[in-house]
Amino acid sequence: MKDFHELKVWQKAHQLTLAVYQITATFPGQELYGLTSQLRRSCASIPANLAEGCGRNGAAEFARFCSIAMGSASELEYHLLLARDLKLIKPEDHEELSQRAVELKRMLAGLLHTLKS
Repeated sequence: MKDFHELKVWQKAHQLTLAVYQITATFPGQELYGLTSQLRRSCASIPANLAEGCGRNGAAEFARFCSIAMGSASELEYHLLLARDLKLIKPEDHEELSQRAVELKRMLAGLLHTLKS
């Protein structure tokens, strides 16, 4: 498989993870083991699964890890919504991060389609 650093979807997922870490740094301390942890974990899982999938043998295994990354992106979308509704992030920050998560899901869907054909 190819080097995961070269994947545009991995690059965007990594940048989104950095943004999520930055925004969750402002969350209250009581959320450290709650929503802060969940947001960071679900977001970091996206590029981590892409990296792991690239290290596996064959397109079928890579597709499986892309599918896991897709699930993590959906989980991230929900956690962002919850953070917005709990007023932990501003609506405009939610909109930007959520749009980036949706863009990742579209890219992952395209990659999955390519890998399965």
